[in-house]
Amino acid sequence: MFHVGGARSALYNWATARQHGGKFVLRIEDTDAARNREEWTEGIISALAAVGISNADPAFEGPYFQSENVARHREASAELYEAGLAYYCDCTREQVTERTGSQQLGYDGFCRDRGLSFEAGHALRFRTPDEGGTVVVDLIRGNPEFPNSAIEDFVIARGDGSPVFLLANVVDDLDEGITQVIRGEEHLSNTPKQQLLWRALGAEPPVWAHLPVIVNEKRQKLSKRRDKVALEDYLAEGYLPEAMVNYLMLLGWGPKDDVEIRPYAELEQLFSVEDVNGASAFFDVKKLTAFNGEYIRALPVERFVAACGPWLTAPHAPWSAEAFDPALFVTVAGLAQTRISVLSEITAYVDFLFLDEPVRDEASWAKAMKEGAADLLREARRRLADAAWEAETLKAVLEETAAAAGLKLGKAQAPIRVAVTGRTVGLPLFESLEVLGRERTLVRLDKALAELV
Repeated sequence: MFHVGGARSALYNWATARQHGGKFVLRIEDTDAARNREEWTEGIISALAAVGISNADPAFEGPYFQSENVARHREASAELYEAGLAYYCDCTREQVTERTGSQQLGYDGFCRDRGLSFEAGHALRFRTPDEGGTVVVDLIRGNPEFPNSAIEDFVIARGDGSPVFLLANVVDDLDEGITQVIRGEEHLSNTPKQQLLWRALGAEPPVWAHLPVIVNEKRQKLSKRRDKVALEDYLAEGYLPEAMVNYLMLLGWGPKDDVEIRPYAELEQLFSVEDVNGASAFFDVKKLTAFNGEYIRALPVERFVAACGPWLTAPHAPWSAEAFDPALFVTVAGLAQTRISVLSEITAYVDFLFLDEPVRDEASWAKAMKEGAADLLREARRRLADAAWEAETLKAVLEETAAAAGLKLGKAQAPIRVAVTGRTVGLPLFESLEVLGRERTLVRLDKALAELV
């Protein structure tokens, strides 16, 4: 699944590429067979398209597949070996640990000058310079310097000759003309090694920008094992792509005028990777939901109706396909649009219209159906039986009923709303009664009364 952090990184890359007339390059790094499935690749491509990044735009290039460039990876490893910048090593992890006395210490350079040649089981290690340091030009982190003495001679090809990710990544970047890399800060520790490889292969490294980690409300890094992190899950729940894009763009960056809710086209023009904050970014689901509610309310009603479609049919809807009346839904869509923050909430707001009996929320029933509720329902039922069936008249009738019982309208509405819709929260009551109709409303009032007496 496509992590929201990956989506944020992609959007920052996309904005930067489009701002500068460049290309956003999608590469699928698929050399690890255990983590490589066609449906996962398709999921990445469709998730990117959902947030507006696709080959429909000339700024998009790819997808390239790392596995299709293995020959070049092998050429590069041979080139480094022949230039004396890499050497073969037959050490096991256990042997290294025995020599260094610690599993935490890196490789000790034991095979540097042994003159081993390639054979099965011999890994190829890059010969890290002993002196000086490697400066990483990072648009967010400044220019951190890593002493070369602290960088072990790292493996660039396995014992079977297959290049490891570090080398494959550099070779692919070189071949694809990458000039800027915007990615999560967890990759910063790999960057000095990659820069050494870039220069060893005779090229100038790209400019880097390592984005702040995204954390949950406990300030823990978002984890797929603990948190909801998949972009697809949020979209499937009814978060609009436009709202997700807007919110993700603000995870670590914000426009200088502090206006947060705005279309992507504006955010793209205002975005500057140099202005991204290096501190951890809090993924606030409540704030995302508030954003989504704003975007829902801004939709034209016809678009809102269409967007609700998936939650008005099976498996989300508890009613049968035959029971659903699209025209009836359209009559209440505008009312629901002002109340929901996530599209999946629509089902509970309108289910009372399409079910023979409302889905009862027991807590709502217990709260509303207290002493005096039966008398109120009985009197309301009597008055409603002959009333003109339109919202304003129904409101006037219930105001009279409430006054006769010495209650405010709000208090009087509760038992009627629960009897008719099953819940204390929902669409405006009088418009709901009008749409539901006299006969169905009276039947539900009668059923509630029968349970109370």
